Amino acid sequence: MTSDLLIALITLVSLEVILGIDNVIFISILSEKLPEAQRDKLRKTGIGLAMVMRLVLLTAISYIMKLENNLFHIADIGISGKDIILITGGLFLMYKSTKEIYHKTEHDGEEEANLANTKAATFRDLLLQILVLDIVFSIDSIITAVGMVDNIWIMYTAVIISVGIMLLASGAISKFIHEHPSFKILALCFLIVIGISLMAEGFDQHIPKGYIYFSMAFAFLVDVIQMKTTKPKKKAKH
Repeated sequence: MTSDLLIALITLVSLEVILGIDNVIFISILSEKLPEAQRDKLRKTGIGLAMVMRLVLLTAISYIMKLENNLFHIADIGISGKDIILITGGLFLMYKSTKEIYHKTEHDGEEEANLANTKAATFRDLLLQILVLDIVFSIDSIITAVGMVDNIWIMYTAVIISVGIMLLASGAISKFIHEHPSFKILALCFLIVIGISLMAEGFDQHIPKGYIYFSMAFAFLVDVIQMKTTKPKKKAKH
């Protein structure tokens, strides 16, 4: 492998991981609805499906590029197949995240009473929801890959490596979110922002990803500082 191909591979893997973090967070939050014994299985299955989806889409790369062609217009905005997927996925992500926030803030007292019903419905339904988001995030991921690299084997390699990294990180991310409920709400708010970004992208309104990830990093840092500063106060009371 030449140095140029190696640099392209490393860059693409980095971008694929960054794009996949949103998917991992979503899967980690949904996995909490399952009994603990099934959470790891759902995470690994969901991320595995994401890899399969990306590899299938790479194989059908010529069709993906046709998704850029406009199917119809709303006012002066052309809507393509890719736009429909992004808009639908953005709406779905906003709906699920808002519903989760509402459930956590308004029905927290009812959570234990409804726990059995929540678990009984779960694995298949949650896996279906993950599959829908895998499709959305895979489209964004593959379009990015196609725009950066011409060599399809570099794309395949980058997808497999990035999914491997996400599999390794998913357990730690899930555990962190589970142990710190405030970060779960923060993560859900991030997903709403991602949903808005996907919808805006679908309507040809491009929001620079750097702004989104900077705001996320800043909010995360503030939450970490708040968590660190409140811990000593709690210890002092005992």
